[in-house]
Amino acid sequence: MTADAPRTSRRLVALLALTCGATVANLWYVTPLLNEIADGFGAPQAAAGLLVTAVQAGYVLGLAFLVPLADLHERRRLIVRVLAATALAGAACAVAPSMAALLVALLALGLTSAVAQIVVPLASLLAAPGERGQVVGIVMSGLLVGVLGARTVAGGIAELGGWRLVFALGGALMLVLALVLRRALPRVEPAERIPYGAALRSIATLVRAEPVLRQRMALGAIAMAGFSTLWTAIALLLGDAPYHYGEGVIGLFGLAGLAGVLIAPVAGRWADRGHGRTVLVAFLVLVVASWGLLAAGRTSLVALIAGIVLFDLAIQGQHISNQSAIYALRPEARGRLTTAYMVSYFLGGTVGTLAAAAAWELDGWTGVSLVGVALGLSALAVLAATRRIGAGAAVTAR
Repeated sequence: MTADAPRTSRRLVALLALTCGATVANLWYVTPLLNEIADGFGAPQAAAGLLVTAVQAGYVLGLAFLVPLADLHERRRLIVRVLAATALAGAACAVAPSMAALLVALLALGLTSAVAQIVVPLASLLAAPGERGQVVGIVMSGLLVGVLGARTVAGGIAELGGWRLVFALGGALMLVLALVLRRALPRVEPAERIPYGAALRSIATLVRAEPVLRQRMALGAIAMAGFSTLWTAIALLLGDAPYHYGEGVIGLFGLAGLAGVLIAPVAGRWADRGHGRTVLVAFLVLVVASWGLLAAGRTSLVALIAGIVLFDLAIQGQHISNQSAIYALRPEARGRLTTAYMVSYFLGGTVGTLAAAAAWELDGWTGVSLVGVALGLSALAVLAATRRIGAGAAVTAR
């Protein structure tokens, strides 16, 4: 598996967390910059909205076709090369001469930023068995900070130097990380040598052969659907009566989601101690309870903030539990396990976005809250229906 990989040091874990956060932030830089980019190119705002679609589509393609390479190639070399490609994509965004060129560059940026999902299973691989969940939790905390902080950072930098500076600095950071990781990471050789096409085909075989993977794919998709439901509709709630908040204030509500940073390492430690299923049930119940508070948030700011904190704690804890479970299945196939799980996860997010828009049109925030409760209860139903599933012996997938 590894030729000379040491136990993970705190410094290396922190570096991997930073890498995940900085890399996944590339997906969200463009979100607060759409109006400025549209004005700069003289394009309609509807066209600028395609920029978000481009970077997200690139990320899904990276999950499907780039992440499986982690099982086939030496990890350090692969991560360094993909980070270098991410730096080039960021530079291309910074100098894009037209909207069309920026669309292509953002597609490439999203695709290469999927390297974050190569780093997470690498952290699991390097960790000792008794600390695997905790290490994954810390690395995922870094990723969450990147997701929640990217919009604020991008907006601040754009105020100082324009939207192009955001992508220039982001690309420069990718290059610095590539150079640092080239020295800091141990060599990690793949456990098996199979052709790329066979590796892609084996993802479906893994899904068929591993009931734990199927279970966690379903739970992950439902969780991300709920996450997208909340964060798609909350801007509509906060911009409407009785709040009437502006975009700047609405953006600050994302800081409440940083509560998930605190729970991720704790959830990992619980998983390491064999309490994974118990805490998973607790997190699923908390999701349902949080939607009760969120529903009251239609008129109560305190209830809304408390609901966001509780919801994010539960969602992130569940996510760590899912990852700990799938990474325990087959060390040699963690890249492909990640692809299966994360593609399902993001498909769930797409469903949640559509559900939020439809629910808001039908019944406003009350409709959105009912969708959230229904998703939480469906996750509990999935867990109850698959309660006999455990991390049994793996079946070879080729």
